[in-house]
Amino acid sequence: MNITVFEDLDILYKKAADTFAELSEKAIREKDRFVVALSGGSSPKAIFSLLATQEYAEKIEWNKVYFFWVDERWVPLDDEKSNARMTFETLLDKVPVNKDHIFPMYKEGILPEEYAKEYEQQIRTILGNEGVFDFILLGMGDDGHTASLFPGEEVLNEQEKWVDAYYLKPQKMYRITLTAPLINKAENILVVAFGESKKHALNEVLNGEYNPKLYPLQLIDKKEGLQFFTDEKARG
Repeated sequence: MNITVFEDLDILYKKAADTFAELSEKAIREKDRFVVALSGGSSPKAIFSLLATQEYAEKIEWNKVYFFWVDERWVPLDDEKSNARMTFETLLDKVPVNKDHIFPMYKEGILPEEYAKEYEQQIRTILGNEGVFDFILLGMGDDGHTASLFPGEEVLNEQEKWVDAYYLKPQKMYRITLTAPLINKAENILVVAFGESKKHALNEVLNGEYNPKLYPLQLIDKKEGLQFFTDEKARG
């Protein structure tokens, strides 16, 4: 595990984009493809906007990148709350990706629990039964959640499924998410968490007693290949 503390968020975003580009080059050189799972939120939005610029357009073989999502609100793809919509607007509509390599975490006319099974099958079709993503981008909420792994929810105990869907009562909506066992298979994981509001949870995740029911990001194994990008405000 590696923790990098940045003084400037623009430098953090740049380093995250560089990391994506470097890992894509390595994976494509070795396997002729780069399979990723992306998160939503303001931090990824800034990173995606950078990746869409000319500088990175020339570094990345976009037609060999496969895009999955870490989690999603169960809303139509054109809904402003959709993580997929944000990713299309900031990145996927601006770079020459293969549309067959994009796997949004939503489908019309199906129950979220049923689509979770279908989504797992889509992952298995691309990654086989190993299920090892080349790169997963995670964030962390002020409460220590990551993906749609929220404190106290039953999904935290999931050991078999790769993808799960459930109704999140506090938000009054369904969520669909990769589970911790699948995320932990990934070769490279980058957690981006910064700002004063993240300080308490980040400290608990990194230094506190193991209590993933309260701080779900602790479910992610502290192994080689896991990186945290943060700032002084969050690290304190």
